[in-house]
Formats: sequence, C-alpha cells, structure tokens
Amino acid sequence: MRDALNQGLIDFLKASPTPFHATAAMAQRLEAAGYQRLDERDSWATVAGGRYYLTRNDSSIIAIKLGKHSPLLDGIRLVGAHTDSPCLRVKPQPELQRLGFWQLGVEVYGGALLAPWFDRDLSLAGRVTFRRDGKVESQLIDFKLPIAVIPNLAIHLNRTANEGWAINPQNELPPILAQFAGDERVDFRAVLTEQLAREHGLNADVVLDYELSFYDTQDAAVVGLNGDFIAGARLDNLLSCYAGLQALFAADSDETCVLVANDHEEVGSCSACGADGPMLEQTLRRLLPEGDDFVRTIQRSLLVSADNAHGVHPNYADKHDGNHGPKLNAGPVIKVNNNQRYATNSETAGFFRHLCMAEEVPVQSFVVRSDMGCGSTIGPITASHLGVRTVDIGLPTFAMHSIRELCGSQDLAHLVKVLTAFYRSRDLP
Repeated sequence: MRDALNQGLIDFLKASPTPFHATAAMAQRLEAAGYQRLDERDSWATVAGGRYYLTRNDSSIIAIKLGKHSPLLDGIRLVGAHTDSPCLRVKPQPELQRLGFWQLGVEVYGGALLAPWFDRDLSLAGRVTFRRDGKVESQLIDFKLPIAVIPNLAIHLNRTANEGWAINPQNELPPILAQFAGDERVDFRAVLTEQLAREHGLNADVVLDYELSFYDTQDAAVVGLNGDFIAGARLDNLLSCYAGLQALFAADSDETCVLVANDHEEVGSCSACGADGPMLEQTLRRLLPEGDDFVRTIQRSLLVSADNAHGVHPNYADKHDGNHGPKLNAGPVIKVNNNQRYATNSETAGFFRHLCMAEEVPVQSFVVRSDMGCGSTIGPITASHLGVRTVDIGLPTFAMHSIRELCGSQDLAHLVKVLTAFYRSRDLP
C-alpha cells in the first residue's frame, strides 16, 4: 500500500504543475470514482448518499460525500488543504530582449526560496484566455518540455556568492528561453497561440490574457539509500490534497464528508476561491438547513486542516524548540500556536491524537520557538469564517517553499490512514 500511495502521489504531482492543473487532476479522479460535478450557477438537486464536487476559478475544489446519517445530528467531517505553491508567474507584458537573449519577466508568487530556482530545467503551464470565433474561452496549457533556465552567475564573477547575497527578483530571475541573431522580435502571445494549437488543436484568433507559472521539469521521486524520502516540487501542499482525496475514496462510512482544497493560501487566502473567501460557506449553506439548524450542524462538525509541517533538519536543529522537533517518517504533526496562527485547541488535538492511537499511527507535536515567528494555514481562516472546530496538522517536510522539497516516504500512508479513520468516525467530540 505504501509504495502504491507514493507512486500515486508522484503521478499526481507530475499532472499538477499549477493550481489549475491540480484542480483538474482532482476533478478527473473524483469523476472516475463516481462523483458528479455541480455547477454553482445552476440549482442543485442533491440526495442523501450522493457524491458531488464543484470547482471555482478552475483552481479551487470542494468534494462532498453526503452521508445517510443526518449532518444536523452527527456533524460534518471536513479536511482542508490548498492547491497553490510558491513559484514564478509570468508578467502581463513579459518580453525582454537583452544581448540577443529572449527572456520573460516574472513576479514571485508567495514566499519562495529563490536560490534553488537557478540552474533548473524549467517549463511553463497555467490557464490561457483567448478569443475564438467571436467568443471568449479559457484552456489549460502545459509546455511540459524544458523551455527555460535561469543560469547562475559564475563564482569567478561573484566571489562572495557562498557568503550569501540578496537576489533581486526584477533583475536576476527572468528566465532565458531562446537566443536570436539581430533584431528579431518574439511575440509571447503568438507563442501561446501556437501552444494552444499544438496541445489542444484550438485555433485562437487572439490570446487575451493568461495566468502562467514556471515549474521544474524534474519528476518527483523516492530517494535515499533505503528509499526513505520523497523529493519533489509542490509537496506543500499537494501532498495533503492527495492524501485527503485518497482518504475520501477509502471512507465507506454513512457520515457526511467534505474535502476542500483552496487556491491562494500562499498569498493570504483573500480571494473569491481562497479560504478567506465565501466558497466553502456558500457551498455548505446550499447543502445544509438554514438558520438555526445550519449553526447547530457546524457546531457538531470538525475540520482537519492539513498543511505541511517543518521537520527538524539535522544541520539546523537549533531552529526548533528542543521538545518539538518533528521527525520525517515519524507520523503526522499536530501544530499548536497559542497566538492562533494555528487553530488547534486541546479538544481538537486530543481527538486527532485519539484517532492516531486507535489506528496505531505515530503522531508528533510542533510549536515554533518562542523567539521566532510562526507561519499559518487555512485552518484559522476557515475556523473564523465558519465557526467550526479545527485542528491543524501536517506531514514533516524539509526545504518548504523550495523548488524541490523533501518528506518521508512512510508518512503519506500514515496520513491517509488517520484521515480515512476521521472520515469514518461515527462520533465527534
């Protein structure tokens, strides 16, 4: 089971170079499992025991398995994650021609570690909006082949490089895509028009706009002398999206179960499809009774917010509190912050720990050092919008927000097992 899950994750990461592609990949898997797509613009006719999903902005997705038991009496089991990862996004007018090289201007999305982006084989993917036969359409594209690189400056020309230097995103990050002789000019939108024709057979009149990201073409892989690790891009947080999806498929309970994967977590979640937007609440209000009964249902529910945790790095152990250094391959991590950067409380943490003990899944705790700042997740945001009890958890990871991250090869199976038990749980605290 562990090897199959790990390979499934690797395949999912390859299919998901952007939040748009991740959402499409999840939708494809949901439809294959018998889930029916709901359109937010239509009226819904859902039935007890039905399986449904919906997307917003093509980059956020909610999957719902309506139970046979009343959610008013038994609550809802929710798992939350996010589809986006730090990356380099192409600017609206990106063309740069310098010294015969053709480059694209980029904007840094989220809190990316920038140095690892140098000297990587990069490709480009995302969503393109275009006009065809007088109508505006959108389509996902993925060049797949390595078409760009950001070369480092040689050590001979930057003798202090290994002493650390500030990377200027405006000047140093534009990738090189081609070299041309003379004054030849390249129209990027014409390149996108050609890609639409090549990839989808679409003859666009004109490309109107796009949301495109560069990504590393190197596939994720199981690595290490004994295969102890998984290395790959976008583990934060497609790892949790994949785990939640597998748990939803494995849960054969009569309870109402929901998986929500929001876009824009890495930039604050404030959007129509982000956790700080109305998407989840609007969806639940369409599925649940109104007024007093809606509040009663939410107060009987629980959210597991799943987002990667910082594993204790052997070279930087002093970056962790001595009693709270999560180890790779030692199970999911309960994340605690008394300043509410995580939404965990003793009751929700206790319940998650109870599930882990019952399933014989190892479990760990993380608290940031008292002299360091703490990151956050969709957990506190979703909890504040819905008023739902929440526990923040995640799998320990190295190099979070790098172009290539590292997690333990045993931990995905641990997370899927406990999330499946959560979805199956008859009683919530």
